[in-house]
Amino acid sequence: MTGVSRETTDRLARHLDLLRRWQKRINLVGAATLADPWRRHVLDSAQLAPLVPAGARLADLGSGAGFPGLVLAILRGGPVHLIESDARKAAFLGEAVRATAAPAEVHNARAESLGLRADVVTARACAPLVRLLGLALPLLAPGGICLFLKGARAEEELEAARARWRMTVRRHPSRSAPEGVLLELSGLSHAG
Repeated sequence: MTGVSRETTDRLARHLDLLRRWQKRINLVGAATLADPWRRHVLDSAQLAPLVPAGARLADLGSGAGFPGLVLAILRGGPVHLIESDARKAAFLGEAVRATAAPAEVHNARAESLGLRADVVTARACAPLVRLLGLALPLLAPGGICLFLKGARAEEELEAARARWRMTVRRHPSRSAPEGVLLELSGLSHAG
């Protein structure tokens, strides 16, 4: 990655090496994506970093393999809360945090059971938007934003979500996938 220190690149590489080893035991990512993990996972996650305010508390929903939450912790520092309900994936995240010395805390719990507040809530490949917003709202501090990486069905998901949610939407084209979009959502509240 350009513009990133050698130390940071090494930490990201340790994350990917660990991912490859654990992938043999548990399904963390689509197997085909490991042919180009720097673009498919690291760059995809890293494109959120410029949108995260300095010093913001971050919560990553359905952290799974650490994308985007662990990558953001490595790139920009903490605090980052990695929320993963699957115990095996949470174990992987714990090992990845240790191996990369990332400023992150793993929560092996469902998002709705946590009492934490974050300035930024992120997610990637976690749930349809209408459900994701319900998970994010209790975590969002006043004035907080959501940064969600979505695929080709983003507009369809937004349309469905607008029936139940009010929000301001900014779309950013994906730097890693031509069909993808990064949704920046603010002013989140229930409709009616």
